[in-house]
Amino acid sequence: MNDLLNAAHTAAERGWHVFPLIPDDKRPAVEDWENRATLDPARIDKCWSAGPYGVGIACGPSRLVVVDLDQPKPRQTPPEAWQRPGITCGADVLADRAESAGQAYPWNTHTVVTGRGGEHLYFSAPTGTELRNTQARLGWLIDTRAAGGYVVGAGSLAAGRRYRTAHSISPSPLPQWLTDALKPAPMAQAAPIQLDAARRSTYLTAALRAECDHVVNAPAGQHNIALFIAAQNLGRLVAGGALAEADVYAALLTAEHQLAATCSANPPHTERQAHKTIASGLRAGAKRPRTVAA
Repeated sequence: MNDLLNAAHTAAERGWHVFPLIPDDKRPAVEDWENRATLDPARIDKCWSAGPYGVGIACGPSRLVVVDLDQPKPRQTPPEAWQRPGITCGADVLADRAESAGQAYPWNTHTVVTGRGGEHLYFSAPTGTELRNTQARLGWLIDTRAAGGYVVGAGSLAAGRRYRTAHSISPSPLPQWLTDALKPAPMAQAAPIQLDAARRSTYLTAALRAECDHVVNAPAGQHNIALFIAAQNLGRLVAGGALAEADVYAALLTAEHQLAATCSANPPHTERQAHKTIASGLRAGAKRPRTVAA
């Protein structure tokens, strides 16, 4: 049995649904990989006997939450919030988060060392709570993979580097403090915005509120683009004379402050950055004015 076929069987025997990755790559070799991931030994034999495919593990069907602790890329420096002594990689950030929460570092679980020297900590997913993928929600150089996500399994090669098992035990339950930190934020409603009476209309109020809601509920890692798009869309109405620029600024900054309050450990923008993004979006929107009938 070849090494990659053996790796696929080993993962499936643990109850982890597997699918093929492009040889020496992290990308899936099949479409609809989450639904096609399998535990079936016959399907595994057929697939991995056909070529040197890497082993992808679909986290959702496998009931896994994997914490991905990365190493910095060359010349990559931490954001200001993590520029502290002892913070050099994702594992250091997780240790800092654990200490701040008054909890032990969650080392005693199934662990895979990645091709670049990072770590994947495998945990069993909590019952009754669906967790999704996150990017940097726990901090610099930490992503998580859960429902809708996958990881490169041990034994696979990516860019010539092999993933290997470092701690071969069953995944521990995801600690409650990590479950709480990774739960999706409740859908927030942006604060109502009062427009000047002369400009008030049901349509404009709804448009303003909808754009603010998009900012408040933007997924992690997409805050800046959400703020820009909202400013651009509203900027078209400003350019067309339907909204006052001051009202739009006030509304979007209020939404930004609401978002910052939910991300206090790692706020998406400084006040200056928010102003800059809003101004850029308004300028872009002004190129295509939009009027609203009275």
